[in-house]
Amino acid sequence: MKIKLQEDVLKDQNLAAAFNRETFQKNHTLVINLMSSPGAGKTSLLEKTVKALMNEFHIAVIEGDLATERDAERLRSLGIETVQINTGGGCHLDARMIAKTLPEFKLNAIDILFIENIGNLVCPSGYDLGQDYKVVVLSVPEGNDKMPKYPVMFRRTDITIINKIDLLPYVSFDLEEAQINLKEINPQAQLIALSAKMGEGMEEWINWIKDAHRQCIKP
Repeated sequence: MKIKLQEDVLKDQNLAAAFNRETFQKNHTLVINLMSSPGAGKTSLLEKTVKALMNEFHIAVIEGDLATERDAERLRSLGIETVQINTGGGCHLDARMIAKTLPEFKLNAIDILFIENIGNLVCPSGYDLGQDYKVVVLSVPEGNDKMPKYPVMFRRTDITIINKIDLLPYVSFDLEEAQINLKEINPQAQLIALSAKMGEGMEEWINWIKDAHRQCIKP
């Protein structure tokens, strides 16, 4: 006997994403969903990004983790409004979780909202949070095989950041191969190579955010 499911199991999730997107657009808030595997350097990248932009933009962060507020505390120490979501075991954030945090922000005063997703190269890619852009961070110690092995994540993102390029002399990672792999998986995606720790390549990333914000506030 075959059972047909007539209703989309993600219906409520997608309705919440549409609500979030409408709310962000109404307030001209640029929203960037930042994803990666654990340890790729999302929080370090956010710290450097916030320091580069905080004198020009009002920035806030939604921080996702299974447990603790360690990363949120790092961002709060910079004076950035940060709301923590602990999933307790869930491998991704969803739009309903994001929607529940929105009353804690004065969105009309926030220029850029970063969502730091759970460290995972699988589940987060499938969930629309209502963001403007999805960005995935891949660190060079993870190796060149991650794009071919986890293609859905890289296929669904607008920007791929290759982080920790200061370690290139010490690990087996080929930037040219990464560019080829990304073009095969997602020809429209942009690749930015940088070192959040050393600051190398950060200017391209910061300029991309500024341009994205200009597009966001256009009537």
